[in-house]
Amino acid sequence: MSARTPHAIRIGPRAGVVIALAAFVGLVAFFWPFVVAPGAFASHYAPPLIFGSLLVLVLCVVISEIAEGGINSKALAMLGVLSAVNAALRPLGAGTAGVETVFFVLVLAGRVYGPGFGFTLGCTSLFASALITGGVGPWMPYQMFGCAFVGMLAGLLPRASGRREVLLLAGYGSLSGFLFGFLLNLSFWPFSVDPGSSIAYLPGLPFTEQWQRYLAFDLATSLGWDTGRAVTNFVCILLAGPAVLTVLRRAARKARFEAPVRFAPGPRTGRADESGG
Repeated sequence: MSARTPHAIRIGPRAGVVIALAAFVGLVAFFWPFVVAPGAFASHYAPPLIFGSLLVLVLCVVISEIAEGGINSKALAMLGVLSAVNAALRPLGAGTAGVETVFFVLVLAGRVYGPGFGFTLGCTSLFASALITGGVGPWMPYQMFGCAFVGMLAGLLPRASGRREVLLLAGYGSLSGFLFGFLLNLSFWPFSVDPGSSIAYLPGLPFTEQWQRYLAFDLATSLGWDTGRAVTNFVCILLAGPAVLTVLRRAARKARFEAPVRFAPGPRTGRADESGG
């Protein structure tokens, strides 16, 4: 097993509750087609509401950790740096043939700094990237949630070391490529296919039939794209993973994110000082 890795954002009780709430909101946002019919809740209002709720929840995670001492200025600086790195890397792939360069840093950072950091980094990376590339749209909150899940789950992977750890992360990165596409497709599936199609969403169908239709839709429309993302993640982590993990862990050791803050007593001042004694 590997040595214990410092977590830049330590999940305290309050942050754990907020992250669980955010994950629940994300799952509801993605899986609503199996609960309500299109039009039951105005679909053109849903993305802004989801986006606003997500930003509030992310702020609550950060604020609760600041209050509990789980995050400090150094951790916030690291979050800002890695968000900027991911925002700069994303246009390099631009999603062509499924090639996405944003995920491997997200997976490695979530592994090193913990699930709380991974969740927050997934949100802030996609937000910054959307602002830089002009990718702001109704799809953005779903992309932020998808990346948040990818980063959070990376921080929950079992312990491993050396080559086994790199292979574990590469395998997870490949799986997360399919997971991200699977979740994102749910956000527009009910509106993108002719209702007469055998893979279209039909309100009122039993869950099993609806699920089979969605699986067929995902395989028919997204498998090739998601495979490109999965291969990119696997190759990037396999090749660059050891070096990036070393850099991130060295930064964590030097920053000492979890080092307790102690205040040394100052010089005593009293009547003796006033009298010159």
